[in-house]
Amino acid sequence: MSSRGSTLAALGAASVLLMVTACAAATSPDTTSSPGSAVPAAATTTDPDVGAPPGAEILGRPAVGEPFKLTVDYSNTSALDEFEVTVDEVRCGEPLDPKALAHAATPGAQPKPEEGKQFCVVGMEVRNVGKSEADWSADEAITLNVDDTAYSPTQSDNELAGLYAQYWSDQGKTDPSFGINPGSTSPEHAVIQIPVDDEPTTAWVASGALLETIDGVEPGYLVQLRDTTQS
Repeated sequence: MSSRGSTLAALGAASVLLMVTACAAATSPDTTSSPGSAVPAAATTTDPDVGAPPGAEILGRPAVGEPFKLTVDYSNTSALDEFEVTVDEVRCGEPLDPKALAHAATPGAQPKPEEGKQFCVVGMEVRNVGKSEADWSADEAITLNVDDTAYSPTQSDNELAGLYAQYWSDQGKTDPSFGINPGSTSPEHAVIQIPVDDEPTTAWVASGALLETIDGVEPGYLVQLRDTTQS
């Protein structure tokens, strides 16, 4: 082979080598980028419906302090009960209100949650915006959720919530479960236990007296608690 042919062959081989190297660099991962440059997968897969019962119609996603309307439809009558409900706060891991506990059978005793659990108190304001006296209770119509795990009040939890109702009754505020007149506003409380290391993310409030009936899951509101919950 001539010296000119040898030179061309060498140049050709070098060109191929450079192309292979360039392709490899273009397809290999960037190992020098900063840790914050990648977006975590969880940030792009968050489900806005997490916390709602499977199959339930979500009527809204209000924030804490934002009112929403509940319309309770009874199957045995054409009357509708209408309320405006506002979740004012959710407090977890704190002692229950001593003013409410003063109404317990043994005043002064501090109730204890189940092992590994903490009490959360959901404080709400309920306003009758209907045309006649109506009643509503959170006892069977609310869950407190940690992501996709829902916690309901137990019977003993509801008894503790009843102590809050008795306290406010002493202050002239009738508990909504006993019925309030149009235009009247009353406080409502739910006591729910969740694991001690968890923080609630949402609350589900059914637009009815129960979370579900024989007809299926009741529609409701998915109240957003993140960044507003005190623990």
